[in-house]
Amino acid sequence: MNAVQLFLLGRTLMKIGEEAIPGGGVGKRTTSTRSVLIVMLDVYAHPDTTVGEIAVRSGLPQSAVSACVARLRETGSVVTATDPRDRRRTLLRRNPELSDRRAEVASASIDGALSAALGTSDPAELAEVVALLDALAQRLSPEVLARLTPDASDAPAV
Repeated sequence: MNAVQLFLLGRTLMKIGEEAIPGGGVGKRTTSTRSVLIVMLDVYAHPDTTVGEIAVRSGLPQSAVSACVARLRETGSVVTATDPRDRRRTLLRRNPELSDRRAEVASASIDGALSAALGTSDPAELAEVVALLDALAQRLSPEVLARLTPDASDAPAV
């Protein structure tokens, strides 16, 4: 496998993951699932952060980060607080309560999206691929990014 093949595999896996995330009840949104996940993971990794700080770390436009934060607040995934040092700033953090939406996404199965991507519904083949993905996920968790470059630990897991 070369670098381009690895990149394309990662892109394919992201698309399958996006397809597996349930969209019911969320309604029409201007933000992509990918952007929302990048912002959510950044907030979870950097409690008491701001929209501007997330924009710098993620490379997303501040307007996109604001839209993602609004969506995450609506679904109960993040909460806000006024910065006690500068009352003009709003701080973001993970909601300690598990919202219905977060529970729904966390428990979503990948079987349907994976089956569609593979073009098969054979349970043995799906189980084999899921086992391979589980093994890969254990070895290549988002924490390994810190070993790539000094700044990679601040980069969102995309």
